[in-house]
Amino acid sequence: MTPEEAAHLRRAKDLVDRAYAEPLDVAALARQAHASPWHFSRRFKEAYGESPHQYVVTRRVERAQELLRNTGLSVTEICFEVGFESLGSFSSAFHRIAGMTPTAYRAAHAGLYPAIPGCWAAQWTRPNGARMEKPASPAGD
Repeated sequence: MTPEEAAHLRRAKDLVDRAYAEPLDVAALARQAHASPWHFSRRFKEAYGESPHQYVVTRRVERAQELLRNTGLSVTEICFEVGFESLGSFSSAFHRIAGMTPTAYRAAHAGLYPAIPGCWAAQWTRPNGARMEKPASPAGD
């Protein structure tokens, strides 16, 4: 994959991350990546390990999980807030990804903070060499 093609795929992926609740289809994402829908779908799956559609659904379910943990919105309100068009498709996708229904998820996780990915935790706790104090020399220089 060329650097230019990778940048185009990232542009489409970033669109999903920003606008997950908007109506997004493969054709619209492929336009962002300057590729045909078929070529885009194949290359996206190679790059990110899941189809563009599955990536959109996963982002929506992740956002729904956060809303279930931290808001009083109903499951139906959350369903439409994150971009699903029916409660049935939302519940089915949520169960497939989270392993439980949205209602069961809320009961088990209400008020809990989301897990911090290890890469973020490492970045936040990583010592910054420029800010570290220089140890005092034995001579007192």
